[in-house]
Amino acid sequence: MEAKDNNKEQPQQSDNEVRTDSESSTDSMMRFVLPSLDGSPPKVVTMDEVAGMLKNLKNMELAHEIALNPEFKLQPYEPPMNSLEGRIKAMVHKAFWNLLREQLERNPPSYDQAIRLLSEIKEDFPQLLSPNNTNALSRINATLDEALIRQQAERGTLDFRSYANFVINLLASMCAPARDEAVAKLREIDDVIDTFRGILEVMALMKLDMANFMVSAARNNIAANSVEYEKQKFSTFLREYHGTVGFPATEDWLQRARAGCNNNEEILFNAFKQLLNYPADKEFPELLRIDKERFEGLSWRCQRLILCAALISIAQGVPIISQRRENRIELAKQLDIIVQHVKQQDQLSSVIDNCYEQIRSYINKCLEKEKLQLLSESQETQIQSQVKQLINKSSPVRTLMANRMDGFVRVALRSNGNIPPPPAGFADFGEELVAFIASFRRLVSYNHAVFGEYFVQLLNKQRNSAEPTADASNSSSNSLSSNMAQTAKP
Repeated sequence: MEAKDNNKEQPQQSDNEVRTDSESSTDSMMRFVLPSLDGSPPKVVTMDEVAGMLKNLKNMELAHEIALNPEFKLQPYEPPMNSLEGRIKAMVHKAFWNLLREQLERNPPSYDQAIRLLSEIKEDFPQLLSPNNTNALSRINATLDEALIRQQAERGTLDFRSYANFVINLLASMCAPARDEAVAKLREIDDVIDTFRGILEVMALMKLDMANFMVSAARNNIAANSVEYEKQKFSTFLREYHGTVGFPATEDWLQRARAGCNNNEEILFNAFKQLLNYPADKEFPELLRIDKERFEGLSWRCQRLILCAALISIAQGVPIISQRRENRIELAKQLDIIVQHVKQQDQLSSVIDNCYEQIRSYINKCLEKEKLQLLSESQETQIQSQVKQLINKSSPVRTLMANRMDGFVRVALRSNGNIPPPPAGFADFGEELVAFIASFRRLVSYNHAVFGEYFVQLLNKQRNSAEPTADASNSSSNSLSSNMAQTAKP
């Protein structure tokens, strides 16, 4: 960077040996962690590399992740403190700030380190501003001009605090509302060194905000183009390996979905729906493996909703719950909290026990509040027995709620963008139900857009002479695509 190069050319700066090539007091080359998307280690990237990735869809896993995950965000990279990089960074930063304080406390003060700091802050601002904001950039460059600051230092008129206030005012006008409090606290710091330390911390947060804003702004464009890009890559793969590669797990998945279906549209609806309860002894479809963890996560999200609805159904056997809407809603919230971390079958047993204790305790609390007789021992035993049965998927109450969820998912996949009302027993979990089905439809729609045509080819290949014609099947596939068009956008 030019400012840094100029500083190195100044022979009078006797303290330059403190600075190393790998150190930047402001972390101007701030790095971000790109989460692992394909089992490989997380990647560390700079702001420029983030911008490049968002403009270039060659990283298919990243495009797929951003398109399907509305919560995808970059995280700041910090080397572990016990690592060599972490120890070096801590030592160099400490040396920088100690030298800055020592120089400013000299009589007369030395401003070499202060000038370097202001130059690096100036270099950082373009990362926080839109390139079109030329007025702000011009003002920053004029005010933080190194030649001007050096002249002030030589004349003894440099006011380091006034530059801190200038930067704070800029940050206040640029930051996201979530950073307003942090910027306001900078004005309360008396020590000018600590003020600049705080400024750099806030600027690091704002760089993270800007990087994630870039991701958010590019999401719609990525979602629109990543489908076509993935389709092209898949078509190329099929051409290159035509006749030499197959997808047996995908074909088996589609074949098993044929039962009770009259056309390809129904088969595809059924196949995607079955991913929410995929058999453990069956290999997952090859073409959907990039989203296997997503489908498994949604499967458990679905099972948790079914479990909660079953628990509330059992609790409503007591009038204090069934006849008091506010009691039922409060108990539903408590049960939702208890089960929200269940992601494996072996976790169910302990969670079920906790749910029974919560139901028993809450019912008795409500009864006591209304000065009614508490649950008898036989009533508690009956409730406990019903709750414990829910560990088994084939238990009557759980089976009933699972069938209702199955019907809800079926209707939701067929609806044209609208989410149907909650099925009976699920009304108290409406918010989570909507979030679940929106995520599932988004995932189904995306994968259908990429692989739908090929799925139809496989189905046509499997079809026997008694099934509809290929033209009718292709029409059905187009209907499915049309029904889901609105949910293709994340």
